[in-house]
Amino acid sequence: MSSDEDGESREVELSHKQKLEIAKWFLMNSPPGEIQYVAKDVKAVLKDENVYAAAAAEAFPLYNKSHMICLQLPDRSGDVLITSFSEIREDEYLDPRTAQVAVVDHAKQTCVEVRPASDEELPSAYVEEYRAALDAETSKYVSEAYPKGVCSVYATSGKYVEEPGSDFELVVVILASRHSPQNFCNGSWQSIWNVVFKDELHIVELRGKLQVGAHYFEEGNVQLDGKHECKDSTVFQVCYFSKFLVLRDWF
Repeated sequence: MSSDEDGESREVELSHKQKLEIAKWFLMNSPPGEIQYVAKDVKAVLKDENVYAAAAAEAFPLYNKSHMICLQLPDRSGDVLITSFSEIREDEYLDPRTAQVAVVDHAKQTCVEVRPASDEELPSAYVEEYRAALDAETSKYVSEAYPKGVCSVYATSGKYVEEPGSDFELVVVILASRHSPQNFCNGSWQSIWNVVFKDELHIVELRGKLQVGAHYFEEGNVQLDGKHECKDSTVFQVCYFSKFLVLRDWF
């Protein structure tokens, strides 16, 4: 809305780019578990299928990864977390626990197909032994500490190391969500733990990022977005099983 020389108000039509950027902002800033509701309203306000489709194509993948949403595999063999660590391509995500790759429809937030992961998409047998052991201990911890929590462990840098003597990194991702729109509240807990194994120094370094988001909207609109970072380190232990128990206590 602007005023002309006579002081009268007149409507100003937004450009295609302006509409696109505004629509993307609303979609990407949707509270945990609420993007589908926001998308419905954005689509109704825009009244322009082309602008909405373009905004959704850009916003949904970014939203899904930033919120690390969890999707069930089509064959019900497991779940896949949509994260930058599991991403193979924009619509393909690795589930390291089942060694499968899920093809994702970001806008519908569903898995539409699954295929076996290739050797190039998986870590070496040596790194996988570490990854699987840490995944098993993390899963036990999450089942005890987080109602309806999910987790996954990814091999990132150094994933093709085949024997002792080289450094490599694992990333632990933990997600716990509670969506209760009928009670006017939604929220999620996310944590990302970078575990770096420095073989020559016999040290394991840990960096953690935690984020809590909550939205209460009964007779109001209150949002919480809390973040915290931490780090620690420990020496390698002779018993690898004990080592993973020590790492688990950090989470």
